[in-house]
Amino acid sequence: MVPATAQVSNRSMNLVTASVTVSVTASVTVGTGPIDFADVIAVARHDARVVLAPAALDGVAATRRIIEGLASDTNPHYGISTGFGALATTYIESDRRAQLQASLVRSHAAGSGPEVEREVVRALMLLRLSTLMTGRTGVRPVVAETYAALLNAGITPVVHEYGSLGCSGDLAPLAHCALALMGEGRVRDAGGTLLGGAEALAESGIAPVVLAEKEGLALINGTDGMLGMLVLALADLSRLLTTADIAAAMSVEALLGTDATFAADLQALRPQLGQAVSAANLRALLAGSPLLQSHAGPDDPTVQDAYSLRCAPQVHGAARDTMNHAALIAGRELASAVDNPVVTLDGRVQSNGNFHGAPVGYVLDFLAIAAADVASMSERRTDRHLDASRNKGLPPFLAHEVGVDSGLMIAQYTAAGIVSELKRLAVPASVDSIPSSAMQEDHVSMGWAAARKLRHSIDGLGRVLAIEIMTAARSLDLRSPLVPGLATAAVLGLVRTVADGPGHDRFLSPEIEAVVGLVATGAVRDAAAGVAGPLR
Repeated sequence: MVPATAQVSNRSMNLVTASVTVSVTASVTVGTGPIDFADVIAVARHDARVVLAPAALDGVAATRRIIEGLASDTNPHYGISTGFGALATTYIESDRRAQLQASLVRSHAAGSGPEVEREVVRALMLLRLSTLMTGRTGVRPVVAETYAALLNAGITPVVHEYGSLGCSGDLAPLAHCALALMGEGRVRDAGGTLLGGAEALAESGIAPVVLAEKEGLALINGTDGMLGMLVLALADLSRLLTTADIAAAMSVEALLGTDATFAADLQALRPQLGQAVSAANLRALLAGSPLLQSHAGPDDPTVQDAYSLRCAPQVHGAARDTMNHAALIAGRELASAVDNPVVTLDGRVQSNGNFHGAPVGYVLDFLAIAAADVASMSERRTDRHLDASRNKGLPPFLAHEVGVDSGLMIAQYTAAGIVSELKRLAVPASVDSIPSSAMQEDHVSMGWAAARKLRHSIDGLGRVLAIEIMTAARSLDLRSPLVPGLATAAVLGLVRTVADGPGHDRFLSPEIEAVVGLVATGAVRDAAAGVAGPLR
């Protein structure tokens, strides 16, 4: 049996000093210790198989014997022989308890709205399975084994956008997954086809589970949905913050800025860790740039660059530090066994409040603030490229024939519209609370809502950065015969594989979307790092 522990895997932390890199493995073993970031990404995004550690399954069986002993006790035990929530004092006779558990799952599978993304549901399921395998929930081994079988068969329960208040965990999303375990509800198979739960399990040769005492409750009490989305967000933000440094470097070059402000000794005067990382990236990206060298020296008329150029390490670095804090919280949560009631190491079955999503909800909101601010700075750099009064000799809006062509004018509008949306999404969800369950659950975290809006924020940030990169690429082309440094030239060359260079106006949206794709896949980051060396 593997007890929950506060020890956090090293791979779950230290994002500020190194980007998240995930080696896609064929399988992930659950039950040998805390799940880490790489495990979540491997299962959620790359369909890695799940293997259950035999020793941990033995521990699950041992804890189940405690539950079965309490089930025969005439005294009520919450979740075993009682109702739930506001009905916690209602005693349930033994011949009705299977119905009690099934009824709990069915009634709590009350989600509404659009389907949640497959990767989110798979992350959620893996994290619930991880808690089941700690031996602290009291389920039978068959429950964990069947849950793993669903993941390995690629069966994804349909989970909806709305239904979780983030306390008692992500109840409705987890209940939809538990419903599939019972052979009920709706799922999508490995090919994405919508099926009934019974049909999908039958096609995969998986026997539905008839839930026994405590098991329905154990399947739905956890922060797994919001935590899964936090882990996915951290992986995405790691890539995007490196990409933000690349975009800033391209803008510094194209707008005839200076890299002097990024010097290591200047950054050391303010020893913020993320700032130092961002500045080091910028120095590596701009090293040996002919464009910068063309105006460097005592005759350079630029006294100091605008804040959106000069202060990029400070803003991008602050976002990294925020991400590092969020990774610390996520790592602790990955090492947790969240259930209510929980079976303690000394065999007590104890009600608790560990399902409250406040720790995760706070950092999800914090990351949305960081994403909005990094995007806001990027949009300001984009606007600077297009303004003839500030772009140091480039044509208005980078247009080919000024007056006839609009150039990239409206691309900046698109970025501005997204940034405005990101500012609205930065309003924290975790400060809200709506009481539920007849005031028994009178303070909730709204962590699921914080996670959902962060996913939109991350998508928007990637789009804003793509527009800056596309804009800076055109500016760099227009500086010819001066050429950029080798790293930024590699990104410019990559952009030109999907978007044409300067010329008369053309249908712009497909080019924007193509560059968005380069950002999302990490191709922009990889092109720059292939020349500049590892970027953090």
